[in-house]
Amino acid sequence: QVQLVESGGGLVQAGGSLRLSCAASGRTFTNYAMGWFRQAPGKEREFVARITWSGDSTYSSDSVKGRFTISRDNAKNTVYLQMNSLKPADTAVYYCAAGPTYYSGTFLSGYDYWGQGTQVTVSS
Repeated sequence: QVQLVESGGGLVQAGGSLRLSCAASGRTFTNYAMGWFRQAPGKEREFVARITWSGDSTYSSDSVKGRFTISRDNAKNTVYLQMNSLKPADTAVYYCAAGPTYYSGTFLSGYDYWGQGTQVTVSS
C-alpha cells in the first residue's frame, strides 16, 4: 500500500506559477512510476503528466506541454509538478497517482494508488 499526499495548490492569477508536491509513504518509492491528473468541475479526470520510476523519462499532455514540468526526488519520496504560465482553463483538482514500476501510460486505470487531491484555481 502506498499513501500519497498532495500539497501546494491555491489561488493564482493567470500567467502565474505554482509548484505542486506529492509525498509518498508506505512502500519503496522507486517501485512506482508516478503521474499527475486533474479534474475540473463537471468534467472527467484527465491525464496531465507522468514520470518513470528513475525520472529519466517524462511525458506531458498537449494541453500543458511547454508550461508544466513533472519531476521527482527519490531521496525525498516526492514527485513535483511545476506549473508556469497558468491559465483559467487549468483550474481543477490535481491528483497524483502511483503505478507499476515500468508503466508509462496515460490511462487512469493504469495507476493503482491515488492521493486526495489539491485544488488549483486560476483567476483571469
